[in-house]
Amino acid sequence: MSHKTLLRAGPLRRQAVGPYGPLEPAGPGGLALPAGFTGRVVARSGHKVAGLTWHAAPDGGACFPDGAGWIYVSNSELPLLGGASAIRFGADGSVADAYRILSGTDLNRAGGATPWHTWLSCELGHRGRVFECDPYGERAARPRLAMGRFRHEAAACDPDRQVVYLTEGEADGCFYRFRPGDWGDLTEGVLEVLCESGRWRPVPSPAALLHATRHQVEDARHFDGGEGCHYAGGVCYFTTKGDNGLWAYDAQTSALERVCDGVRAVTASPSGDLYVARDAMRIDVITPDRTITPFLALDGHDRSALKGPAFSPDGGRLYFSSQLGTAADPSGGHTFEVAGPFRP
Repeated sequence: MSHKTLLRAGPLRRQAVGPYGPLEPAGPGGLALPAGFTGRVVARSGHKVAGLTWHAAPDGGACFPDGAGWIYVSNSELPLLGGASAIRFGADGSVADAYRILSGTDLNRAGGATPWHTWLSCELGHRGRVFECDPYGERAARPRLAMGRFRHEAAACDPDRQVVYLTEGEADGCFYRFRPGDWGDLTEGVLEVLCESGRWRPVPSPAALLHATRHQVEDARHFDGGEGCHYAGGVCYFTTKGDNGLWAYDAQTSALERVCDGVRAVTASPSGDLYVARDAMRIDVITPDRTITPFLALDGHDRSALKGPAFSPDGGRLYFSSQLGTAADPSGGHTFEVAGPFRP
């Protein structure tokens, strides 16, 4: 989405009906969609998918190309046993395989995909780490300690400036960026924090052995619990769970705008539309002309939260998870796929 359209003056315009028309009544699984769209559950916590027992508490996710098919990766927000799993889809959308790509880590909340097709899985635990994982399951995951030790939430790669933006899940958390020494290699680099002046300043000790990273730079800007993060069209969008805000950081001008409230996760489609997961168990679409409208709603999951929205590489399918599922289903999380005529 171009910052020239979304990041202009004026509030979002709410409309009852979006570019795909009104929502139809919810189907048997509780999913309400516009006409022409279909939904299905591709994985359920504690149940087998292609021989793999799908993890509990599914959280952040991303899609990766895989020949004629694709792969969806999902984190697990479990203490000590978190990690991440992957589902491989064939060209026709059938499930071909499922496997673990990270195990034995702590509270893997969100993360982000890299342009070189790896998954950055972020730990929310105290002195959490970022793990770079292979979504294809061929290489072992590796911690990227230069990216800092703090309560990591999400990551978003900016290939234009060759940096990775990072959010922090603290009530006074910061917004960071990591500048690797070589783009495509995250083993070494400089961790910087956004300051009140709008400038980025280096964090003196990313390892945070004596002082938390968010307290090392005097004029660092603080946010109420950073959460989801996504880069598109020159803008890094991120959410804050403490005050339920969606923010937009213009990477070219350093302008920072609070776009709207009530958002927990965000992704973008190839068309430039933003898809935002709301507190009310629905996903809205924000178009480049600043209109916000409902895209889907999920009934019967009132105790849950929507996590991990991500589009397949061709933009034809949207994946996301209901982290806790329904009160009537003790198995917990449900991971959904929605297919249909998304705008090109």
